[in-house]
Amino acid sequence: MNKKELVDAIADRVGDKKTATEAVNAVLDTIQTTVASGDKVSITGFGAFEMVHKPARTARNPSTGAEIHVAESWGPKFRPGSDFKELVNNGGKKASKKK
Repeated sequence: MNKKELVDAIADRVGDKKTATEAVNAVLDTIQTTVASGDKVSITGFGAFEMVHKPARTARNPSTGAEIHVAESWGPKFRPGSDFKELVNNGGKKASKKK
């Protein structure tokens, strides 16, 4: 599913494509700017988005075997929540909650 298909799926639920587009854009923009500023975004049951540090390291060029220096960087990371993992593990079917 790409962004257009996501907007269409949400538009089917809310009834208006313009509202769905604005909602998707707002959610994505908020997650991106929040994580880029160093904060964490946690959505209970879905997952958490956060920024992680990747320290500088030495790597090898696979074709020549020469060592190369990889500079430090920061990158986004997503950790799925337990409900999301369970849904994926069950092939898209929600499992009944045992109490």
